[in-house]
Amino acid sequence: MSHYVRQRKKAIFFVLLILLMLSFGLGGLLTRNLAYSATPIPSALDTGSNDVVLIDTLGLDFAEKRVIDVYTRVSPAVVNITTQVLRRSFFFEAIPAEGAGSGFVIDTEGHILTNYHVIEGAQQIEVTFIDETTLPAQLIGADPGNDLAVLKVDAPAERLVPVEFGTSDNLQVGQRAIAIGNPFGQFGGTLTTGVISALDRTLQGPDGRQLAGIIQTDAAINKGNSGGPLLDSAGRVIGINSAIFSPSGTNVGVGFAMPVDTIQRVLPDLLTLGHYRHPWLGIRFGYHITPGLADILKLPVKQGILLVELYRDSPLAANGVKGAQQEEILGNQRIFVGGDIVTAINGEKVNSTEDLQTLLETKYQVDNTVTVTIVSDGQERDITVTLTEEPIR
Repeated sequence: MSHYVRQRKKAIFFVLLILLMLSFGLGGLLTRNLAYSATPIPSALDTGSNDVVLIDTLGLDFAEKRVIDVYTRVSPAVVNITTQVLRRSFFFEAIPAEGAGSGFVIDTEGHILTNYHVIEGAQQIEVTFIDETTLPAQLIGADPGNDLAVLKVDAPAERLVPVEFGTSDNLQVGQRAIAIGNPFGQFGGTLTTGVISALDRTLQGPDGRQLAGIIQTDAAINKGNSGGPLLDSAGRVIGINSAIFSPSGTNVGVGFAMPVDTIQRVLPDLLTLGHYRHPWLGIRFGYHITPGLADILKLPVKQGILLVELYRDSPLAANGVKGAQQEEILGNQRIFVGGDIVTAINGEKVNSTEDLQTLLETKYQVDNTVTVTIVSDGQERDITVTLTEEPIR
């Protein structure tokens, strides 16, 4: 046998040996993986080995068990809210009509949180629990500006299951979101899941005020879900489902929730005072300064709020800040000029009255002291102002 033939046989032998070893290794790996998915494991907890537990004895994976646990714990806290309101007919007759929404228990004293628009104008409110117990409810406090309302039912503490509040400060896009509510007012205890699709959205509230910091989710939310909780994967409330964006009026995967940090800020006032004290500086009207407007009016700054009118005895007016002093005609527009310019609150720039309102609503409360940066007669100065409660107008 030639040297060439011997070498060739050795090469073939080694190739076959390697293929055989790979075959056994791959087969063992497949067998091992199949064993993980097919072998029942008593629980999703530590099994005392290095095995990764994916499926339990009921065929449920870890993610499913988390969602089931959330529903089991939280659904008793979620209620259906039905209201009777008076509508005006074409002939201006008062006609009773029904509305429906959701809410959730927040303590063992019988307080239930919902959206303001769910109970707006209601003559009668009833709350139905998941066990179909129905109780009359009383309106305790409401804040149209943040679309929140608190109801109270007379029920024994032992039958009330309050939710657990989380935080919305550290939410992330892509995080799991779970909604429980009563879509269309008749499918009580419905759970839907999705993710947080976006953060810091802005919507318009029932009273026209801008609602800031809104959570957007693709968890299915339909009419009747308003007022129900939006939860994280641990079952903690991260928001209250408030609105949907839908050309057809049904879910298209764009829902919105008021963040729980806003709820936590507003709730104490609703429980004790019956309304929320919105922080206020007293600007009645002002121009949003743009570089173009600054050039036309020869203003000393390129951003800020050019004050036109302040409310009498407001915090700014009480500190000597002034509004417009004269008017000019520019083209076919009447412009009021000569007022002071607000450029920042505690060093944070503001560019419009909407910016200012959002900043005050999300970061400050009544009686907080803030430093307002003012440009007056071309000179920048800081004034210290104590925020007061916005008057009800």
